[in-house]
Parts: sequence; structure tokens; C-alpha cells
Amino acid sequence: MKKEMYLNIGLMALMLVVPLVAWVSDEPFWITLATRAVIFAIAGIGLNFALGFGGLVSFGHAAFFGLGGYAMGILAYHAQTYTPVFEWPFLLEGSKSMLLIWLVAIVVSALAALAIGALSLRTTGVYFIMITLAFGQMFYYFSISWSTYGGEDGLPIYVRNEFPGLNTMDPIQYFAICYVVLTLILILVHRMSQSSFGMMLQAARQNEKRVQAVGQTPYSLYLVAFTISGAITGLAGALFADLNRFVSPTMFSWHVSGEIMIFVILGGVGRVFGPLAGAALYILLEHTLGGLSEYWHIYLGALLLGVVLFTRGGIYGLFAGREVAHD
Repeated sequence: MKKEMYLNIGLMALMLVVPLVAWVSDEPFWITLATRAVIFAIAGIGLNFALGFGGLVSFGHAAFFGLGGYAMGILAYHAQTYTPVFEWPFLLEGSKSMLLIWLVAIVVSALAALAIGALSLRTTGVYFIMITLAFGQMFYYFSISWSTYGGEDGLPIYVRNEFPGLNTMDPIQYFAICYVVLTLILILVHRMSQSSFGMMLQAARQNEKRVQAVGQTPYSLYLVAFTISGAITGLAGALFADLNRFVSPTMFSWHVSGEIMIFVILGGVGRVFGPLAGAALYILLEHTLGGLSEYWHIYLGALLLGVVLFTRGGIYGLFAGREVAHD
């Protein structure tokens, strides 16, 4: 237990030290890389809550990532053009406030996850995977045809949104915002995993009949977990769109769903801090190997294969030295 705690502290410290050193050295590029890793980790944590604790293999989490991004893009676009999002049945104006945008992104993504989960969870196994993928692709093709917000070309946002008391255009300050959000989400997910709901969810993953025997409904447990998972991933999408000051249909692409899945598998399925390790490793490989060859995904695939075959707990489990009950 202590070894795992030290690993968690070390991982969080490393994610903090790298951008601080880059800031002192006046290397904003590395700060941006660290910020991307933190945001991708949040998206991975969202998927891991459904996959690692509930056993729900979703291949459509890009839908929630994209919805969070477009929630940011649409509100910011209308704020910078001084036009309302809509006027009926009530007036909704654009906004440059990150706090409000995050709230909208979370609510929209959670409602979408609730609706998608309510339908998808009527199936299991490969059918569940394909239905979630289908929903993600539906959002992808809809966004391509949504010419009001750029269609296939996407939607640029000229100025990053505002956070009280901070200059969000400063890379290190925007990293600090994302890092604090990551910390809060890690605490939240850890608490939920140790709660009675989390324990029941993990029990349903292992044996649904026993959960039913004590009066719980696995479907309801899965649906709540899937909704929470979508909300967290949607928040990551809003942060990512704000980082790039740009949203596009690629945020809904199945490739994004695959990348989020890779973060979880590399780091360790069912490990609270696993997606952070996986996302950091992915960004590092993308930067180092991507500069050597455009086919760097071959090396990523080989690493992923090795992790799946030889380290059941992922990279995190390899260093933590022990399995968890829901791996």
C-alpha cells in the first residue's frame, strides 16, 4: 500500500516538475506537452471509471470528448461574435467563463452518456462495443454536416477563455488550471471507487447474480457509472478545445476513442492513477518517436502488445508490484 502511495505521489510530482522546469528554462512547448498529457489523463480516467470498475468496454467515448469540446467552442464562438446561442424557449448567450463552460460541458456530456448508456446497456459484450462506436460515429458525421460551426473545417476560437484571477493565455497558468482539475478528479474517483457504490459496481463487474441477490440492479449501477464516465470525459474535451482554441469533427473520431482506450490499457485498467501514467507515456512516445518516423504507431503497437501480454496491471501495475481486485 505504501509503495502504491509513493508511486502516486511520484507520478503527480513528475507531472508538476516537468512544466515547472520548462517554465524556468523558457520552453513553452514542453509545458504544452505536459498540459496535453494532463488533459488526456482526465479523459482516460473518465473511461477507466466505466471500463476498469464497471467492465464496460466503450469504444465511443470520443462522443463525450467531442461534446465537451463543442460545448466550449459554441459558447466561446457566440461570445466572441456577440450573438446568442439561441433565443427560444429562453435566451442563452455565449460565454468566455471557463467555469460556466465546464459546467455546460459536464451537463451536456452527462446527459448524452445517460441516453447512450440507457440504450447501449441493454446489450453486452461486442454488441455494447459496437453500439457505443456507432453513437460516436453519428456525432462525428453530424458535426461534419453542421456548417453553422465550421462543418468539416472546424471552428477556431481566437482568444482562450477566462478563469478568475489568472491569465489563461500564459501556458504555465493554463497548465496549473488543468493540473488542479486533474487532482480533484483523481480524489473524486478514488473516493467513489472506495464508496459503497464503487464496491457494488466492482462486484457487479465480477458477478452480477450475487449483486442481484442482495437487492441491487446491475443495469442501474452500470448506467450511473457510464454517466459519470461521460461527464469526466466531456470536461477533458472542453479543456482540450480550450488548449488548442479550436474544435473540429476529429474530436468525435473513433481514433480518439482508441487513443483514450490506449491511455487506460497502457497505464493499467482499474488503476485510479493508471490513465495518468498511460497518457504521459503516450505523449512522450508521440513526441520522441514521432520525430523519428511517421510510422511511430508501429512501436506503440508493439509496446501495447507487450503490456497486454506480460503486465496485466499495465505500466502502473508493473511498478506498483501488485494486482488489484478488479484488474
